[in-house]
Amino acid sequence: VLSDRLFVAADGVMTPTARAMELAPHIRAGLERIDGALVRKHFDPTATSRVFRLAASDYGSLTVIPHLAARLARSAPKVDLRVFPFNRPDTVRQLDDGRIDLAFSWFSELPERMRRHTLWRDRETVIVRKGHPLTEGPLTRERLLSYPHIVVELTGSNDAANHGYLDDRGVSRRVWIERFLMELREDGETTAGRAAVSVPHFATVIPTVIHSDMVATLPQSLVHAASQRGDVVALSLPYDPLTVNVEAIWHERSEQDPALKWLISETIAAMPPS
Repeated sequence: VLSDRLFVAADGVMTPTARAMELAPHIRAGLERIDGALVRKHFDPTATSRVFRLAASDYGSLTVIPHLAARLARSAPKVDLRVFPFNRPDTVRQLDDGRIDLAFSWFSELPERMRRHTLWRDRETVIVRKGHPLTEGPLTRERLLSYPHIVVELTGSNDAANHGYLDDRGVSRRVWIERFLMELREDGETTAGRAAVSVPHFATVIPTVIHSDMVATLPQSLVHAASQRGDVVALSLPYDPLTVNVEAIWHERSEQDPALKWLISETIAAMPPS
């Protein structure tokens, strides 16, 4: 059957089929594991030219990659990083298959085959533009709900999430950080509060807030620079802000790979104090 073939001949040249391209990452990962098991090569970060594959949202890219890249430029100048979007639903499958080495985000439950390490703790912050009416007078729940909100849904579809979390092959990860409106939705309140804009990327939020009366919830680490410049104002909340652990996760088999163990330790060391 043609669909089961790995190569087809065309003008005397063997060309991989779609099935071969689909299997290639699995075969490569398997060969890497076999090679690692048979030949325990000494890993020298100063000499290696290995490519590491990471998964992160734009939030993870903004908060992790600059620090990690700066550290690797000194400790392993030949190492390359390839960062892939984290909002794809097959991220966990890619960890299982060895197509990515590390993923950065916040998680709830993890299956036993996954390992995790907290890189830092972040806190939700509610922001509005400079001069927004909410910056004057007492901030109440009712006033906060009277303005439209822009929310981040990392899946791009709120239908995929349950209580703000997406269960992806046993990994429960938060995909909707607008907790205030999310809790109203769970309580069945459909008239109070309005998610006027839903976006799959954090980078869209601050520019939208600056040019509108919208309210947004963002991790504090993303708000700090814009707040310091005076572009946005962080509100004093009428409820306790949510704190989350931002983590690196990897597959348990990575602990048998000296290079990946080194990359994990470099990632941890690269992060500034939270």
